[in-house]
Amino acid sequence: MSTGHVSTIDTPISPFTAIVAMDGAVLASGWTASSDELLPQVSPSLRPTTLTTRRDLGAVTKAIRAYHSGDLDAITDIPVRQRGGEFMQLAWDALRTVPAGKPVSYADHALLAGRPAAVRAAATACAKNAAALFVPCHRVVRTGGAIGNFRWGPDVKRWLLHHES
Repeated sequence: MSTGHVSTIDTPISPFTAIVAMDGAVLASGWTASSDELLPQVSPSLRPTTLTTRRDLGAVTKAIRAYHSGDLDAITDIPVRQRGGEFMQLAWDALRTVPAGKPVSYADHALLAGRPAAVRAAATACAKNAAALFVPCHRVVRTGGAIGNFRWGPDVKRWLLHHES
């Protein structure tokens, strides 16, 4: 049996919830007040069997607040733990290298992940990203600049991109 911690923080967009492992690594996060919406996104091999609600998750809470207040690099050093296939891991790692204010296309994301022809797989990695914000999939847009899809909705994605520009 494993235990994780969960906390919901008010942000200018909407409530933001994070689920973290005992060591502080983010397992799932997003603009929702419901851990029930996040928990299924965590790989079964990492999913905590028990969640303890905490008011403060230490460095994770501090980073969420700082990011939404304008410190766009506050999320950079927060550890994240996700499980997926080899390309999925490469794609998630590549997302963490995309700087705030410099969105990339799905094709660019595939290139950053080392497989330029894997554009659809790069888009799938964005869709399966459980650790939104900390693995900034919102920084990927369609070729030509159209906003594209986002688990937390187009309005949230627009706010984030505007916040980072």
